[in-house]
Amino acid sequence: MNNFWSKIPRPILALAPMAGITDSAFRQICRKHGADVTYSEMASVSALFYKPAKTLELVRFNKKERPYVVQLFGNKPEHFAVATKIITEKVKPDGIDINFGCPAKKVFKHGSGCALMPQIELAREIISAVCDNTKLPVSIKIRAGVSESSALGSPRAELSDARNISALEFIEKTKDLPYSAVMVHGRTYEGGFSGNVDWEIISQIKKIIPEKIVLGNGGITTPEGALEILQKYPNIDGLGIARGAWGKPYLFEQIKKYAHTVGAVHEPPLQKQPPLPPDFSKIKKIMIDHAELIFKDKKSFGLFEIRKHLVWYIKGFPGAAELRQKLVRAESVEEIKEILK
Repeated sequence: MNNFWSKIPRPILALAPMAGITDSAFRQICRKHGADVTYSEMASVSALFYKPAKTLELVRFNKKERPYVVQLFGNKPEHFAVATKIITEKVKPDGIDINFGCPAKKVFKHGSGCALMPQIELAREIISAVCDNTKLPVSIKIRAGVSESSALGSPRAELSDARNISALEFIEKTKDLPYSAVMVHGRTYEGGFSGNVDWEIISQIKKIIPEKIVLGNGGITTPEGALEILQKYPNIDGLGIARGAWGKPYLFEQIKKYAHTVGAVHEPPLQKQPPLPPDFSKIKKIMIDHAELIFKDKKSFGLFEIRKHLVWYIKGFPGAAELRQKLVRAESVEEIKEILK
């Protein structure tokens, strides 16, 4: 197995998977600005099992995004097995990830994402189904935990399985399986995307599986915050950055310029002061680069999808409200360029 994870200098900075966000254009932008690994949006194994064409379109990628990981979600091991073969043979990414961490209600009620964490035997079957059907490195994404009351809401959960489960227990009961890496979102299912992130539990997980890669995820929005975590928990292999990269794909390179790696120092050397955010002229260049990439990839539909990114890029700048009103009406890349002048 060609395990790319072992070849990346620590700390690994990964663009975490986000539905509706981490498309090819955004992955290319983040990779260009320092991300070490990129993840696809969630891809349904059932869709790949029955009608794969649309989902294969969702996960196609540009070689500039490598190392690139396709994330799968669902709840049927037999669907995971078939989907894994399809992705391995047709898409040819660098790795495959299994989603045990999505807290979205429609995913959870379907019995997928976080709803699988209390169902250890089913989770083990799914991990085995993926590992047995690919030579690519397999990773998993989990949450800090799921409570009994939440688990009862999943139609796939048996009553006996509907109980509190922490990420520690989940890892203890799956650590013998041959997955290579785990990304842990340090909030519970109930915590959603707000509240404190339990970095201690992520550090403890690394102690349970020292031979596997462990990335921490949740609440990283600044280089200072990233450095604080990396210094306090030096055994963690790196960070998964999600919402922190909204409008700030340059966050990855900022962290690299500011933080020590484990056992080495990125060039240039560690700065004494946190890096300043780019000035607006640089951000405008990134915005145009992003718009051109998404238009090339998705044509007119891409211009609709770029709007949310454009709004994030300009947040906090003087005159942002007026500029936002113009940008969300733009119907071409040229019009975006004119507005940004």
